[in-house]
Amino acid sequence: MSDNTVSAYLHDVALLLNFLEEKNININEVSLKDLQSFVQYVTELDLSANSQARVLSGIKSFYKFLLLEQIIGDDPTELLEAPKLTRPLPVVLSIEEIDLMLAAIDQSKPEGQRNRAILETMYSCGLRVSELISLSISGLFLDIDFIRVTGKGNKERLVPIGNEAIKQIKLYREHIRNHISVQEKYSDILFLNKRGAALSRVMIFMIIKDLAAKAGIKKNIHPHTLRHSFATHLVSAGADLRAVQEMMGHKSITTTEIYTHLDKGYLRNTLEQFHPRYNG
Repeated sequence: MSDNTVSAYLHDVALLLNFLEEKNININEVSLKDLQSFVQYVTELDLSANSQARVLSGIKSFYKFLLLEQIIGDDPTELLEAPKLTRPLPVVLSIEEIDLMLAAIDQSKPEGQRNRAILETMYSCGLRVSELISLSISGLFLDIDFIRVTGKGNKERLVPIGNEAIKQIKLYREHIRNHISVQEKYSDILFLNKRGAALSRVMIFMIIKDLAAKAGIKKNIHPHTLRHSFATHLVSAGADLRAVQEMMGHKSITTTEIYTHLDKGYLRNTLEQFHPRYNG
């Protein structure tokens, strides 16, 4: 598991232990009724439905562990229900809006060329922020139009990269990065700040927000919006969902399927093609 996942699970178990301590309940004697009270306790913490579901998922994993280690004989979470989740459709940029953001970059400044390469790479490859800031020079296979990406759970995947992104990365490396005094531990990291260190997630967030404002885009966007836009534009153009799933590093195709709901043309074309009575 990634460090963030481990940290989240530890937080979830700590929440449960605090609750049991308050109620003077032994963890080996927890009943379904106790856990239902815990669900109510979590609800009163004013967490979102998604956060509540994540906490319960963590607790269920914890009890599966206890069962596996034969610390308990029965799993009291087996019948525990998580809150019903509604999944909002993500915000997506149009191709024109992405062009406006690219045009808003001041490439006369050193960070301008870097930011152009960052945007082109994120949109070309559909990267998560964590994948972008950890992108390594040794993971660039630009001669065959691929990059190696380290995704969730440190899983690696090869992702195709477009010509414009390749061009901007080469310009950045040749004219900007080569003139930075790079800190030794970041020597293989592609995108750096002016002090020669890796960029933070917050820095990428600020870059994207600033460019959106300069481009006059009123949507509430963040770095992940470029990833959503990448997938939506591919699906809209008729790309195979399995291929999009592979490129994005989704564990389940269910996650990828949300992008079909963003494109009404895709849904209509699917109905026309496959429904026997659509065209009479």
